[in-house]
Amino acid sequence: MLVIVTVIETVTSEAHINIQNGLSEFAIKQHITDLYNSESIQHCFEISDVKFESISATLVRQQDLTDSISASNELSQFPQS
Repeated sequence: MLVIVTVIETVTSEAHINIQNGLSEFAIKQHITDLYNSESIQHCFEISDVKFESISATLVRQQDLTDSISASNELSQFPQS
């Protein structure tokens, strides 16, 4: 029996960085945004909290799985535009 389990969690990550003093609020936001967009801050992030939201399971009957594979094969026979 195939069971698809879905877990939804909220993950909070933190990065502790140093930036120069004296920047305006806008300049701080822009500096952090630039660091994030350039991916230079990504290695600094550590998970600080994970909150469980929900869990669900879907039982997949063998016939449903066979029908799904069959439908996928039929669709793949059509030319892609």
